Amino acid sequence: MGRITVRRRVTRLTVGTPAIQREDVLAAEEPLEIRVGGRAMAITMRTPGHDFDLAAGFLVSEGVISTGEHFGAARYCAGATVEGLNTYNVLDVTLAPGVAPPDPSLERNFYTTSSCGLCGKASIDAVRTLSAYDVAHDHLTVRDELLVTFPDRLREGQDVFEKTGGLHAAALFDAATGELLVLREDVGRHNAVDKVVGWAVKENRLPLRGTVLMVSGRASFELTQKASMAGIPMPAAVSAPSSLAIELAAEMGITIVGFLRGNSMVIYTGPERITSAPTDSTPSDLSGALPLTTELPSTRETSTA
Repeated sequence: MGRITVRRRVTRLTVGTPAIQREDVLAAEEPLEIRVGGRAMAITMRTPGHDFDLAAGFLVSEGVISTGEHFGAARYCAGATVEGLNTYNVLDVTLAPGVAPPDPSLERNFYTTSSCGLCGKASIDAVRTLSAYDVAHDHLTVRDELLVTFPDRLREGQDVFEKTGGLHAAALFDAATGELLVLREDVGRHNAVDKVVGWAVKENRLPLRGTVLMVSGRASFELTQKASMAGIPMPAAVSAPSSLAIELAAEMGITIVGFLRGNSMVIYTGPERITSAPTDSTPSDLSGALPLTTELPSTRETSTA
């Protein structure tokens, strides 16, 4: 297995004070080639660790598999270098008997960076992959007082982030009990989500009904797409969603929550899934998504990639 962190000598400089040299810990980033049945499908930049989960979740996101029964096995390919050494950066997945191999159109034209879960798609028309699950009729509800605890619990579980400050995280919570089901970290936010979904594949838990997907960054289109493919009815993010993410969520019946911090949040679609204790004053209209042009001056910021 590759290294999760790397140590490097750095120079720390504060204006007005002498420079200090010290050792710093960086989040590792290495390529992973994902093969299916011996045929290369994609190369993604990731943080080594939970690679089998990453591969399984990636195949769910691409519509290749939709249940744990579809995933046969995975192994690292030996002799990944000209010297015959195993770098643990090439992974071959075997699908279960009877499961169709990936369509060649799904193969990426070039590698996927850690900040992009859709780079290299052969056709933009293939982005809106058809999900096997109907999340619109998921009866999930979650109490607002429980939902606001998820970001801190996500942050508390980020072991590698504590050392490096350079990783995204994704976690899956049971909406009814608040139980943290799984948490994964990666340099790529989409990889972290794939690792969460891949865990569910191996546990044969798809579709992920009644769950909330909590992410440390923003709610982008690709994360909303991955939630749909895994049957997750509610992604929640500490930062902003994109307009395309909201459009897809409204189309698929997904509840999107952004700017989930402290005791507040912004609900962009599906507000009926979030319940509150009765108060003296309630919003006059919670019947639909907020308009995409709504100004939120108190929450404007520059989102991280």
